[in-house]
This record gives sequence, structure tokens and C-alpha cells, in this order.
Amino acid sequence: MTLYIKNMVCDRCIMAVKDIVLKHGYTIKSIQLGEVKITETPNADELKTIESALVQLGFELMDDKKSQTIEKIKSTIIEMIQSDMTLSGQNLSDVLSRKLHHNYNYLSNLFTEVEGTTIEKYYIAQKIEKVKELLVYDELSLSEIAAKLNYSSVAYLSNQFKKITGLSPSHFKQIKEQKRKPLDKV
Repeated sequence: MTLYIKNMVCDRCIMAVKDIVLKHGYTIKSIQLGEVKITETPNADELKTIESALVQLGFELMDDKKSQTIEKIKSTIIEMIQSDMTLSGQNLSDVLSRKLHHNYNYLSNLFTEVEGTTIEKYYIAQKIEKVKELLVYDELSLSEIAAKLNYSSVAYLSNQFKKITGLSPSHFKQIKEQKRKPLDKV
């Protein structure tokens, strides 16, 4: 049986959901963002118990196909960005269509209808969140970040970053550095 779970966005989420499922006595076949495959089929009461435990951590069981598809779109995009998988010549639409086995127009219309934004805007927002994360870590130059996230140029990355956040990447980094406390002040 497959459980579809909303709000799984990172490896820590996978670990938290895995703990819940295992604590309730189920054997996991596989687990990934938004989806857990278990060998057993829980009854309605057992599902309510699992759902209650998930809700306490900010997750939600999904039972309708539209919600499941939306979460698959989101988790695919997040996985792509977090795993540094660049599109490398592929269109986002082709990747999503192939992975989710649906026509991109259907996916796009469904996503916009439910989320109130386009898949492309969601994708860009997630990329900008990754840029913020990398800027705060301060391990890569802006040129390296642009290359890592498959931007055509630093200027394009900077323009998109400013359009989304209202700040240039350097100003964002400067603000974050000012807010950071030295370890001895924590």
C-alpha cells in the first residue's frame, strides 16, 4: 500500500515519517518525498492513528488524486533542486511529464488551479530558496552558485533573485551576516 503524505520537503521529513510508520509497526518497502510504500494495508482506525501522528509533525495524509499529483510535482521539483540535478538541456515540462506520466498541460492547469501559481513560478521560488541557502553557507561564489543551479549567467541569477526577494544577492548576504551572532554570544 502507498501512503501519500503532504508537506514532506527534505531528508529530515523522510526520517520523521519513517520513524512514525515504523513505530506503528509497519514495514517500509520504499520512502521518498511525499510517498511511503508499506507492505501491510492498515485498516481505517490504524490509518487515523498514523494520520494523527503525522499531523503532530506538520504532515498530512492525502487521499485524493489531485492533491497527490500536486505533491508529486512539488517533491519532484524540490528533489531536483536539492540534489543539484540540473535540467541540462531538458525542459522542466518534459521532466515532470515523464516522471509523473501525465501531459504537461494537465499538470500545469491542475497546479495553477490548486496552488494559485504556476509550476514555473514555484520552480523559480524553490531555486531562489536554494540560492539563499547557498549564500548563507558562504562556501560558493555567486558564479559557482549560478553554475550549480544551471543559470545562464550571474546577471540572470541576480536579476531573478532581486525580482523575487527585493534584494540583490550581495545585499541579502550582507543582511544575513549582520544578523548572525558569534558563537560566544549565542
